[in-house]
Amino acid sequence: MSREKCYNRRDTSLTFVNGDDVLDFLCSDFKSLRAKMSCGHAVTPMSLTHWCRRLLDKGECRFVCGQTGCDVEWPFKEVCKMALLTPEEIKYFEKKMFDNATKNDFRVSISVPLETLRNCPDIVFEDVKGVTGCPSVRACPTCGVLLGHKKNLCKNTVCPRCKKEFCFVCLKLTAECQKLNPSSYYNECSTGVAPRQTSIPVWRRK
Repeated sequence: MSREKCYNRRDTSLTFVNGDDVLDFLCSDFKSLRAKMSCGHAVTPMSLTHWCRRLLDKGECRFVCGQTGCDVEWPFKEVCKMALLTPEEIKYFEKKMFDNATKNDFRVSISVPLETLRNCPDIVFEDVKGVTGCPSVRACPTCGVLLGHKKNLCKNTVCPRCKKEFCFVCLKLTAECQKLNPSSYYNECSTGVAPRQTSIPVWRRK
């Protein structure tokens, strides 16, 4: 049986409370102190880990509070910290998030850390010819939201956040990509595959 994870009472970055563990749906009565999430609800590392695993097992790729009436989405970075995820758990969560995201939609927004941009596998396009070595997750070059591509149809995608259309391969806006190589929706780009991103663009609204 795995050892129960508990918060360190000396951790000043946490806000401890005396309230109920709102994610302890099985009444496990975990021993850890209760700490507040960004939504204001109290959890323990174990209850949060179990809840997030349950979401992933249901096919979700986002982490939303399980308290009735609360639809706050927690950043993955917060989940990692508050659930005291081990390196093995983080790796498992990242893989499930990506797998779930690519199954749910043709082009999907996914909340995964920067490491995914560096370590995600290459995509093998079904309909785009001549492209190899393209990462399967990209940050929108305009607003920075992370996107996956489900391999089929053309190489361009429309960001659900900023609504800009860009090429998943060269990371240029579609209009610029097509200007350099007209009618290349299903072919390689004139500038080749953009390298893996090592930073996430900041959206500067005009």
